[in-house]
Amino acid sequence: MKAGWQIKHLGDVLDIKNGKNQKGVESDKGTYPIYGSAGNVMGYATSYICEAGTTIIGRKGNINTPIYTETNFWNVDTAFGLAAKTGLDSRFLYYFCLSYDFSVHNKGTTIPSLVKSDLLQIRIQFPPLPEQQRIVGILDEAFDGIATAKAYAEKNLKNARALFESHLQSVFTQAPLSGVEGRGEGWVTTTLGSEIDLLAGFAFKSAQYTNNDGDIRLLRGDNIIQGCLRWDEVKKWPVNDTASYDRYQIREGDVVLAMDRPWVKAGLKHAIITADDLPCLLVQRTARLRGGENLDNRFLMFLIGSAAFTSHILGVQTGIGVPHISGQQIQDFEFARPPLGEQRHIADKLDALREETQRLESLYQRKLAALDELKKSLLHQAFSGML
Repeated sequence: MKAGWQIKHLGDVLDIKNGKNQKGVESDKGTYPIYGSAGNVMGYATSYICEAGTTIIGRKGNINTPIYTETNFWNVDTAFGLAAKTGLDSRFLYYFCLSYDFSVHNKGTTIPSLVKSDLLQIRIQFPPLPEQQRIVGILDEAFDGIATAKAYAEKNLKNARALFESHLQSVFTQAPLSGVEGRGEGWVTTTLGSEIDLLAGFAFKSAQYTNNDGDIRLLRGDNIIQGCLRWDEVKKWPVNDTASYDRYQIREGDVVLAMDRPWVKAGLKHAIITADDLPCLLVQRTARLRGGENLDNRFLMFLIGSAAFTSHILGVQTGIGVPHISGQQIQDFEFARPPLGEQRHIADKLDALREETQRLESLYQRKLAALDELKKSLLHQAFSGML
């Protein structure tokens, strides 16, 4: 340990203030924020429990996301307030909490939970107060810079995605309509039902599902996300029992769409099949769309990913608990179809733009990950006496 530093239990250097139910103090006239375990403001109170400079950590729920407060506040009963005693800088305590993995003290099974007595026994290593304040100054400046860099990276990431989405939507929202003068020669107003071969999956019996490496993957709605498939929780079918299900075999280039809960907050659950996804069999409540002689499958994929198609789906889906769509509702979608050569040209341009967008997304994601690693490194240095 570095000269001048000491080690104590948290119980020796701070007070833990339990949160309380806010019902009796919450008011439209309240001036003190009411904080939950995630540091979210849940309303305002007419009185407070904790003073400014207290660090909030979750008692239940978000136990590993400490928040530093600049004002007096009320904490609800799922949040602890950690108030530094004389000799311990309040922001030094906050940075210690950022560096500490509270999950090692989790007592919950379904909901992460912390117990006050465990927190009081945590050991903290710290220098004299002037040195704490010097370290805090370094961390404050560094973390402000990191926050600014993250904000730029996140904005650039968002802009990269928005650029692709804007171009994608412009193709279909500004698409020329058949019979309208000056809107493009050869474009035809049609429906998906007139242009695709649509197949809904088979009701494979779950009792025969396997997890064997050599068996065939089953493509369910849960495997479909926004623009691609995920196979991390895949179910399989015996490889020696596939002859009867040939028509449910998926081909490279097929477009698939979830029919149960087709849209979630992240977007429409659709994808185009790649060679890496094969072989696989189509399961019920999942639709396979295959373009006919006048519809390119890549163009079809971008069409299904358009805002116009999503709007159509959201307008016709039924069911409250689990919204769902039918094959007929998919086929009823009306759109403007350009000539086949133009479809391929559009798909080529969108493919190139998507590839560039994905490259930029990967770059900005790496930058964000590097900034998070930098924060961890700085905290490690701070609490091992290396700053």
